[in-house]
Amino acid sequence: METLTGDVRYALRTLWKNKGFSAIAVAALALGIGANTAIFTVVNAVLLEPLPYPQPERIMKLGRQYSGGVGYSNSITKYMV
Repeated sequence: METLTGDVRYALRTLWKNKGFSAIAVAALALGIGANTAIFTVVNAVLLEPLPYPQPERIMKLGRQYSGGVGYSNSITKYMV
């Protein structure tokens, strides 16, 4: 326990002497933690949470068959009768 306390005191003393390095290190940590939080929030909302619809497995996408493939640029007016 004495060596841990001595190491922490030495680290704080060294960081206090090099204030520019300390500021850059803290800024880099803050940016890294902030970016990680933002990315996880997006991934959680888009990929991990279930869709907010009843029976989300029944959602489908309509497409039209063309000779060159399938087109998905449809509007509701094309399907109204």
